[in-house]
Amino acid sequence: MRGIPRRYSHVVFGVLQSGLPSAIAAAIALLPGDGGLDLLQRRLGAWLLAWSVMLPIVAFAAPLIHRLAVVLTPPD
Repeated sequence: MRGIPRRYSHVVFGVLQSGLPSAIAAAIALLPGDGGLDLLQRRLGAWLLAWSVMLPIVAFAAPLIHRLAVVLTPPD
């Protein structure tokens, strides 16, 4: 099975790490909605907006956060 080369794992991580939280945040923000197709369209729009904002932030922050975590957690 061919997949994405390992050297792009940080990009895949960023896409997944930004996608899930932004989907959850968009769903929570729209909870008081009335339901129906309008809610689904608004939720999808809110999620795409949140994801487009979060993806670059996560892509740039993840390596820094990883380095910080390594510094804060010395080897056993």
